[in-house]
Amino acid sequence: MADVVGESAPQRRLTLLDSTCLITGIIVGAGVYQVAPDVASGATAWWGVLGLWVVGGLVSLCGALGYAELGAAYPRQGGDYVYLSRAYGGWAGFLFGWLQLAVVRPGDIVVMALAFATYARAIYDPLAGSAYPYTQQAYAAGAVAALTAINILGVQQGKWTQNALTAIKALGLLGIVALAVAAPAAATTAPPIEPMPLSVALILVLFSYGGWNEMAYVAAELKHPERNILRGMVLGIAAVTLLYVLLNGAFLFSLGHGGMAASEAVAVDAIGGALPAAGERFISALVCLSALGAVNGLVFTGARISYAVGRDHPLFARLGAWTPRTGTPAPALVLQAALALVLIVLLRDFVETLLYTSPAVYTFYLATTLAVIVLRRREPHAARPYRVTGYPATTLLFAAVCGYLIYSGVSFAMYVKGKPWIVLVPFAIMAAGLPLYWLSNRLRREPAPPV
Repeated sequence: MADVVGESAPQRRLTLLDSTCLITGIIVGAGVYQVAPDVASGATAWWGVLGLWVVGGLVSLCGALGYAELGAAYPRQGGDYVYLSRAYGGWAGFLFGWLQLAVVRPGDIVVMALAFATYARAIYDPLAGSAYPYTQQAYAAGAVAALTAINILGVQQGKWTQNALTAIKALGLLGIVALAVAAPAAATTAPPIEPMPLSVALILVLFSYGGWNEMAYVAAELKHPERNILRGMVLGIAAVTLLYVLLNGAFLFSLGHGGMAASEAVAVDAIGGALPAAGERFISALVCLSALGAVNGLVFTGARISYAVGRDHPLFARLGAWTPRTGTPAPALVLQAALALVLIVLLRDFVETLLYTSPAVYTFYLATTLAVIVLRRREPHAARPYRVTGYPATTLLFAAVCGYLIYSGVSFAMYVKGKPWIVLVPFAIMAAGLPLYWLSNRLRREPAPPV
């Protein structure tokens, strides 16, 4: 998609700090607090726990290096939409944009909005004990609506909200580390638990690192993308890896390996020695802020994908409008929020929403990662300010991990949860995008613009 000069097109206003905060804020949501005990149960010793989190960061970095090469070579709005269109044809980019619009991005937003609502309800639930227990849905919907409104107001409002939430959550996380180390919890005998398979523990770790690729979607708004895409991704993943290792190290120091693996509220238990009375409310507030930071980042970046699709395809032309007064893709933001609100009503459950999106997400991760290889062959003379370090080993490693995660997500939904529709519906929606692509091409009166 060719950039258009003027107020009605994206402007390069995001700095390296903005992009790093965006990546860090999206990755560090509520997931690390929820999966830490399960990850601990998949390791045989304390050093294995920390090793899993380091491995997760390194695997994520392998994927980020591929996106950094593609983003520096094709710094357009839309990320995977641009890369897939160039590598495999317009149909592939369209299917990505269609699925992001209809399934993935609203689902990702809802996952974090529901996580926020779960902990917000623990702080204050005005409907507790009533016949209408809809506080969680109301909190989630309110978060989506409020953060969408902020991002519609302007890029500056959206990015400063993101920067502030990221800074607060990072400081809060470091606060947990300090409290857990300063006053370890009282020693207890941990009950026996069923060990988590190591492979499943790694899957949970990688889910907790999800979101490192989001910078590719705002490449057209990033200053000096030829160098800042790589820098932002590497700095973001490095910062998250450090925070995750410190956090889990503090859990281990306070609770011990067995106590951490058996804990049902690991962060609350870890700071119980320092804040025995107020610990639960402190942690709930921190997780709320962490989840809100992820929601804001997902809202900010997700609308840019729909905007890119709308610019190229007449069927979604309304989404391709960039509002000159605010400098934001307002129509795409509004539709994205509306679809997220529908999912909040239909799904309601954090795990089911995660399963609803994850196989589709990793299908496109896989396709985009392989696009690095395809585009090197198809466009060997294209300028590439950065080339993947360790190519092709790092690229193929991440591709293999994506394939395994697709298989694991589908198997878990079908055979463990017993709800095959959770993963079959998104793929059916993706298949429905093919006739929509044909119809969009029929509506176009001139050749599609280059991506």
